[in-house]
Amino acid sequence: MTKADSQTGPGPIIIARHGEPDADRRAVMDWRGYVDWWAAYDRAGLKPGQVSPPSLVEQAEFADTLFSSTLPRAMETARATVGDRPIEHDSLFVEAPLPPPSLPWKMQARTWGVFARCSWWLGFSRDGESRAQAEVRAAAAAEKLVNAAQTGGVALFAHGWFNRMLRPELKRQGWTCVRDGGDGYWSWRRYELKR
Repeated sequence: MTKADSQTGPGPIIIARHGEPDADRRAVMDWRGYVDWWAAYDRAGLKPGQVSPPSLVEQAEFADTLFSSTLPRAMETARATVGDRPIEHDSLFVEAPLPPPSLPWKMQARTWGVFARCSWWLGFSRDGESRAQAEVRAAAAAEKLVNAAQTGGVALFAHGWFNRMLRPELKRQGWTCVRDGGDGYWSWRRYELKR
């Protein structure tokens, strides 16, 4: 939907996950190593050679407003999808943190990610953003998307977990997920306002 069509109601909201980052999720480390690994992950861009799926490119073509998180993997995903169109990069959309618990084992980074997400969800934040704080941020992020959709379609390029946190916030405001592409790299969901 374009701005010209928006007189009939708000445009759709497309929320996409970034492509595959240039990081080794099989690397083995202790919890302190995972803290460093996660920091490097947030600095990493995409693995070379990836292209945006045609379905995502098509959806983004109809978006009047484009947003991305300020992390390189999201910004590069947005650029690969929309070319040189203007994109607003906003830290409001960055991923929810993954602080690892102080467990005495060495594990792969992807396994640490599971432990870190579960413990974060249960209240462990290691002096970083808590789940409650991230939920407040998700509410503000959803509000920003909804406001932008009043004048046409919107596309956001962000992160797996934070994108999921947007779902209940959008639902509370009357938006329905009409296309669920899952949580893999380059996946996307489409939300529409149901009257």
